[in-house]
Amino acid sequence: MTSIELLGWIGFGILVVAWVPQTWQTIKAGYTEMNMAFIVLYASASLLLTIYSVLTNDLVFIALNGMLTIGSGLNMFYKLFPRKNDE
Repeated sequence: MTSIELLGWIGFGILVVAWVPQTWQTIKAGYTEMNMAFIVLYASASLLLTIYSVLTNDLVFIALNGMLTIGSGLNMFYKLFPRKNDE
């Protein structure tokens, strides 16, 4: 692994650590207050960047954008189908 690749993986780690708490909070709560336009744009961009990364064979960005697409997809799911609270 080159130092440039290491730099990419460190950036990957930081972004994933930033997204995990938000996604975990959404899953626990069963809903999200995130703006739907933001979720749609972010999920679309992440998906397109994942496809681009696959086509250019860039492993760091395949992993990063793939995970961000999944996280955005979870946020979109809970925005569209919030869990009903029985309170």
